[in-house]
Amino acid sequence: MTDSILKDLLAGGENSHVEFKRDTIRGEQLAREAVAFANSSGGTILLGVDDDKNIIGTTRINLQEWVFSVFQDHIVPHIVPSYEERTIAGKTIGILSIPAGLSKPYMMRHNGREDAFIRMGSASILASREQMLRLFEQGGLLSIEALPVASTSPGDLDFERVRYYCSEVLQYSDLPRSEHEEEWTSLLFDLGLLVFDARGEAACSVAALLCFGKQPYRHLRHAGIRLMVFDSRDKEYRARHDSRLEGPMVARFEQRPSGRWVIDDGLIERFMTTIMPFITEEADTVAETWRREQRVLYPREAVRELVLNALVHRDWSIPNEVEVTCYSNRIEIISPGGLKNSMTVRKMLAGQRSMRNPLLMDILKDYGYVEARGMGIRRTVVPQVREVTLQDPLFEASDDQLKVTIFAKSNAFPEST
Repeated sequence: MTDSILKDLLAGGENSHVEFKRDTIRGEQLAREAVAFANSSGGTILLGVDDDKNIIGTTRINLQEWVFSVFQDHIVPHIVPSYEERTIAGKTIGILSIPAGLSKPYMMRHNGREDAFIRMGSASILASREQMLRLFEQGGLLSIEALPVASTSPGDLDFERVRYYCSEVLQYSDLPRSEHEEEWTSLLFDLGLLVFDARGEAACSVAALLCFGKQPYRHLRHAGIRLMVFDSRDKEYRARHDSRLEGPMVARFEQRPSGRWVIDDGLIERFMTTIMPFITEEADTVAETWRREQRVLYPREAVRELVLNALVHRDWSIPNEVEVTCYSNRIEIISPGGLKNSMTVRKMLAGQRSMRNPLLMDILKDYGYVEARGMGIRRTVVPQVREVTLQDPLFEASDDQLKVTIFAKSNAFPEST
């Protein structure tokens, strides 16, 4: 770390990525801060600085050895930090850099117990139950989509939707005729659509309820899309449109000699039908065909792809809906949950893939809802948005959400004279 960067950290004070500590703290205190950074997005601990930014300097003999012994004795799984020392104003500061961990959750051992901490602003706090679930998922130890949904049973799945998926999409032959037959229940367990709950009874998995549930929103209150439209560039008290779109993600299809027919829209189809009037506009004048020309403000396929991604890759442990907001100059699509593990916006745009919900992804791939190669952002969204709006979409990732903004092309229609 250079002196200029160190001075910037000192001047900026404590925040979600920086912590000041005297080196006289107990080992448990140091371990707590390190665990919180590793369970979040990483950070730096400056030893020899007090909370008021005063440089006290290090006083502990063999500080580096003490630091590594603390990490060895009080943190599981093991973290290998980066340690260095710098002299500023004649006093030595120990600089401890903690990377964002890949093997979450990291725990602090003390008094015969293990606790997980996360970083919230300038504080390190004990992780809640919901936050622990996300840490286990981020570490690859738990898949939220495969968990049972409380108070559900096989009867909460739309039998016709599931049967079509098994017979026409997966091409299973000799399927049981009734949803109550043992062979049918066994198949749904094999597919991950049914799982055992805490009582040992058959329950719908999160992925099954989202794709094939009769009323997903009844059991998962965040299973849906919130669509809002405003005539201004900011949210106002009165919205032009405000609706909550519900239903299973997958449409109900029927196989006919002419091909596959939709007989009941899924969540994706309902969303596209609802948003279409807000992503197109009509000209003020009538064209030579005696019809008003309709032009696209935002590329339809790109909007569809982004909303699909928001649903498929979101963190289902966070009780917030996917939110789509249309303003006078842009559309914002917010997916709950940060990017998984070491994924970044740059890696995502380059085509790197990291699936949070593989079962959900596989089902929507099987139906052709999502691009089979997982390259929709790079191959569809960015080129189409750039062509229609003459601007690139803006991707902004934080610890708790991914927001994508598409800016409208200005003056989509020339003013009539």
